[in-house]
Amino acid sequence: MGFFKKMFGMEKPENAEINPVATATDPETGGEIAAERLGVNGEYDQSGLAKRVALAFDEDASVTEVETLWVAQTGGSVVLKGSVPSQEVLDRMVELASGVSGTTDVSIDQVTVG
Repeated sequence: MGFFKKMFGMEKPENAEINPVATATDPETGGEIAAERLGVNGEYDQSGLAKRVALAFDEDASVTEVETLWVAQTGGSVVLKGSVPSQEVLDRMVELASGVSGTTDVSIDQVTVG
């Protein structure tokens, strides 16, 4: 099971993108959607950043099989929780998460290696 399905209980939407272009406005302000609230299809999504990071993990064969890690977000900070089999896998996940637009920080304090 992929990260997106495990974390959000649904298949990834058709045409989902890691770094989409906004297709809507922020319903609270009527202005541009903040990067951390941008959903996988360019819509406003409160958990948009976490969903796009999960999508990035699903699209990378070197990390997609990790079943013991979860992704959360606090604003633009991506929070990884759980365990990974090696430091190399964790480093790759941090690299992937950092490459998603809207990510300002990747916290790994809650991850164990091994």
